[in-house]
Amino acid sequence: MTTACLTDRSFNQHDFPGHPEHAGRIEAVWKQLGASGLSEQLLHIAPTAASDEQILAAHTLDHLRRLMAVAGGERTVRLDPDTYALPLSLDVARLAAGAVIGAVDAALRARAENALAIVRPPGHHATADRAMGFCLLNNVAIAARHALSAPGIEKVLILDYDVHHGNGTNDIFYADPSVCFISIHQSPFYPGTGALDEIGAGAGRGYTLNIPLAGGQGDASYRRLFDEVVRPAVERFNPDLMLISAGFDAHWVDPLAGMQLTLGGYDYLARECIRLAERLCDGRIVFVMEGGYDLPALANGWVNIARALLGQDGVSDPYGEARSAAEASGIQPLIDELRRIHGL
Repeated sequence: MTTACLTDRSFNQHDFPGHPEHAGRIEAVWKQLGASGLSEQLLHIAPTAASDEQILAAHTLDHLRRLMAVAGGERTVRLDPDTYALPLSLDVARLAAGAVIGAVDAALRARAENALAIVRPPGHHATADRAMGFCLLNNVAIAARHALSAPGIEKVLILDYDVHHGNGTNDIFYADPSVCFISIHQSPFYPGTGALDEIGAGAGRGYTLNIPLAGGQGDASYRRLFDEVVRPAVERFNPDLMLISAGFDAHWVDPLAGMQLTLGGYDYLARECIRLAERLCDGRIVFVMEGGYDLPALANGWVNIARALLGQDGVSDPYGEARSAAEASGIQPLIDELRRIHGL
């Protein structure tokens, strides 16, 4: 099994002291991959920056120009209360988007069976015309549009299990039937989107599936949702490529959220996604780094993804079981409603 890994040391240059989304996040992942011995088992491919044309396939020209204006300045700018940009941040964000594109190309051109893109800044909150939620460019959306230009790729599945709703990805593909977007997220929570009735519009109606979960849900609830809602939805869509927006902020120790997933629960999600990809789209799957703000949970989570992609057993977990989690039986009404709305 060959697994491509796209990352770059310059991703730590986008940094703001004291901010939750800081350079130490990706440095922790690099360190843990090295310590585990997995880094040397991956096919490392140097990323290249996304072009204007590739960015504009998912974003407006006005949005790109606003980021260019920051790049032409001399100071760090707050784009909103949560999101910062340095003069060099656009270059870093271009490379992050380019890394996800490169990961897609590695999987599509059979250079590797699958791939992971360890990148920052994250991307899933960036809308077509706005940076927000720590995100400047929507890495997954840019890569999905790139994939759809490849021969034989007509349908792309994006599954987002970051604890926050991927509102940017949701909006970019809301009327696009070539992309099925599925999000499992805490609700009510930032950014306040991702309701059950957000199911797409026009030709894209039915191709957006939002799963808003009350805080406190853990492994059993996520497993039931995957088995009873996500898997049948993915099977029905039958994608040519799967992209996973992987955030580890639903872990029970994460300081910014209120879910109760363990690293074992995350491993179940990743391995089930890989199994679906092997069955539906010749194993073409790319995992993309989004959130996660407890460093050991984040770093070990990515070690587990790498191990799963390489076809190896085992789960690295320094934390173990959650302190408490809501009973999975409590989500039965949500499952029933999701299956009704989406005809599953």
